[in-house]
Amino acid sequence: MSMDQATDSLNEKLEALVEERRFDAVKELLAERSPPDIAEAIDRLPEKQEAIAFRLLPKETAWQAFEYLSFDAQEHLLHTLSDVDAAALLEEMSADDRTALLEELPGKVTRRLLNLLSPGERRVAMQLLGYPEDSVGRLMTPDYVRVKPTWTVGEALDHIRVFGNDSETLNVVYVTDAAGVLVDDLRIRQLLTVDPSTRIDALMDREFVALNVLDDESSAVSVFRKFDRTALPVVDGAGVLVGIVTVDDVLDIVEREATEDIQMLGGMEALEEPYLQVPITTMVRKRVVWLVILLFGGMLTAEAMTFYEDQLSQAVVLAIFLPLIIASGGNSGSQAATLITRAIALGEVRLNDWWRVMRREIVSGVMLGVILGSLGTMRIVLWAVAFEAYGPHWPLVALTVGVSLFGVVVWGSLSGSLLPILLKRLGADPATSSAPFIATLVDVTGIIIFFSIAMVFLSGTLL
Repeated sequence: MSMDQATDSLNEKLEALVEERRFDAVKELLAERSPPDIAEAIDRLPEKQEAIAFRLLPKETAWQAFEYLSFDAQEHLLHTLSDVDAAALLEEMSADDRTALLEELPGKVTRRLLNLLSPGERRVAMQLLGYPEDSVGRLMTPDYVRVKPTWTVGEALDHIRVFGNDSETLNVVYVTDAAGVLVDDLRIRQLLTVDPSTRIDALMDREFVALNVLDDESSAVSVFRKFDRTALPVVDGAGVLVGIVTVDDVLDIVEREATEDIQMLGGMEALEEPYLQVPITTMVRKRVVWLVILLFGGMLTAEAMTFYEDQLSQAVVLAIFLPLIIASGGNSGSQAATLITRAIALGEVRLNDWWRVMRREIVSGVMLGVILGSLGTMRIVLWAVAFEAYGPHWPLVALTVGVSLFGVVVWGSLSGSLLPILLKRLGADPATSSAPFIATLVDVTGIIIFFSIAMVFLSGTLL
């Protein structure tokens, strides 16, 4: 049974047992599952059953599963819990996950929940919420282990035994000086494989990678990818260690940004919620803007066709190949736009690389254009010889179509690759050079290219 099938099976059993009010059976069913599986099953329940299933969980399991629930489920459960239970849940949540929840809630609800926290946790929550939205400060957690350079390894391990349970991760131990400034990070295996009497400063090389608390969260993704870390320290402007960011938070960012890019490449605004949870009116609003823009783009295509109406009436055969021409240009442009948009997102292509991108796309566009142009020409030749199609001037028609295919494919590749870079230069999201937008742009220019070439080769014969 696949993972999806197992999840569906758990959800169906859970929903049936809650509906039948067989609560002991619900407890037994959920006792065998991990917190992420439990959260996924509860997420799929009808809203009225979510609270029932959640309340049947052991307290420790409930705290763990709550962090994996969707935002909507978390918000709903918080409204159903007493202040005491809500406070207990929030206290047990990791600081970064709690911050992500609180910043999405209405201000009035956030203030009520903040007042439920203990003074220490409230201070941490207020500090994290005070950082700019989408900054590393919102992602970080203050739960980490730090040691002093003057300690021995034995003293450091004793410290970890006492305070390590509250740490987000124990893979890395951070070394700070008397002022709290980060001076190094040590892998835990370095401490476990040396004599306990060894001083911490004897293990230090003072080479470490850190994020700034005000960095954009997307920069954190790049740093994690470059250095292949599971956790990174976060420092303020003075170099003081203020928290850490773990790879699970970065994966959430990657997933969200990839989803936004894919949706925008499809020709719509990015959704802030899962598809099935987005209100229909919001869905329409997100999609209609680009559809209207593309509609006007289609009108430009119609206008371009009108401009060449006389040529079409004289050489009706051209209309047969027009869809082939503009589709090939749009497809090549969409391919290039998708490749470059993703390369920009991964940091593989920078703004200063526009010249290299242009050269590569000209070369690849020429090669693709030769292939497609040759195939288009061969198709006309074969049909003309086998079926006597396209009239007596079929060699010129074949030449026109072949050269036009070559031209629109080169143009599509070039425009599709450079438009994302231009948008990035202007401060816009490169993903807005969506495949439908590129296709519409190349449709208009493809018509111009096609009929311009047709007038060159067919003038005096068909035109």
